Amino acid sequence: MQYIFTERAHLMCPHMNFGIAMAVRYPFEGNRIRESLDKLSAAHPFLKALLGYEQEKNAYYYRVTDIPQTELQLKDRELPDAGDPEVLREYEKLTSRDWDLFAEGMLKIVAWPMRDGICFLLVFHHLLADGRGALGLVRELADCYAGGKEPRFAEEKLIASAEEFPKESRMPFISRFLISRANRNQAKEQKILSYPEYHAFADAFVKQDRVAYSVSRTGAEEVEKLRQVCRGNGVTLNDYLLAKMMTEDQTEKVIMACDLRNRLGCYTEGALGNYSTAFSVAVKETETDPFELAKAVHKQVQQKMNRLQDLYLVLQCYANLDPAVLDAAFMACRGDYPSKPGKFVGSMFFGFDASKGYSITNLGAVESKTILSAFFIPPASPAIRKTQGILTVNGQMTVCTSER
Repeated sequence: MQYIFTERAHLMCPHMNFGIAMAVRYPFEGNRIRESLDKLSAAHPFLKALLGYEQEKNAYYYRVTDIPQTELQLKDRELPDAGDPEVLREYEKLTSRDWDLFAEGMLKIVAWPMRDGICFLLVFHHLLADGRGALGLVRELADCYAGGKEPRFAEEKLIASAEEFPKESRMPFISRFLISRANRNQAKEQKILSYPEYHAFADAFVKQDRVAYSVSRTGAEEVEKLRQVCRGNGVTLNDYLLAKMMTEDQTEKVIMACDLRNRLGCYTEGALGNYSTAFSVAVKETETDPFELAKAVHKQVQQKMNRLQDLYLVLQCYANLDPAVLDAAFMACRGDYPSKPGKFVGSMFFGFDASKGYSITNLGAVESKTILSAFFIPPASPAIRKTQGILTVNGQMTVCTSER
């Protein structure tokens, strides 16, 4: 049994969905799609999981069942490519309500025929995977469906305690003090937010919290030229993208997601679950040239990556907070749930009191013979005003933006 630990931050927080759309070089065959999903479910236990709860421990877990829980929709309309507006419309439809994870699985898939193949849209709940894990599953689906490659079984070994983090990543004193105080206040209040209570509130919140999505693409040749300019300036393409957001949106701080798979001993290659962190990059400069600003961004990103207290801060926070405080954080800020520690943590640590932040999640670059094109639709956290999800496939970079 796998208990939800650091993933608990994604449990009672709305808009914890994201998607990956891709065009695959193989004809549309409904039975072949179903067979491929059965094979994926056999390799990935969480695709057969619903949410479980142990009241005595106030503990949630992945309740793995005997059957796949992925919802599949097969469409009749033929799309010209994966960039057709219907794909985003379908994503908005699937995420226009809060999923009841006790009754439905954590992955929904829509498939359309295309003239040159098939278009898939996979919509994930964040409890199922982070972006890198989702991308791995998408590639497995494409290779299984188009190439007949059998998915390899991946045992799920999630983060189970803060002991799995490096000793050097221990939180600074002030953070430890504030979290300890929140936990003590929670022990005094002894309030437990139930999932049904949260779900009713979140469903109403999602319906009125409108998020707009847009997609832009940059061709392989232009991307390569941009990479060369970045290398010439001693920065990465991701540094440039962060600086570009700072310049265009006139913000001094952007939240950046970071993959920790290679640093965590619990991770099993190919597993789902969450193995990523995030940290803020803040540059107080008046420089308007994004390449010059990118140099300052690069310096700070490297500092944060190498300073383990910064790199693991978010995960340490999740790991050390009383789970009941994590559960209450959003609803105490945006609803009428009376939790003082939840409201304090939700506003002070997570910014749930207002949607003001900016963030970027870059899933990197992949080459594939079966995937013609793809793009990543990022989660629209209630703390964030604007998020960019970036994915580069076969040289073409696609940026999908969610914005309130």
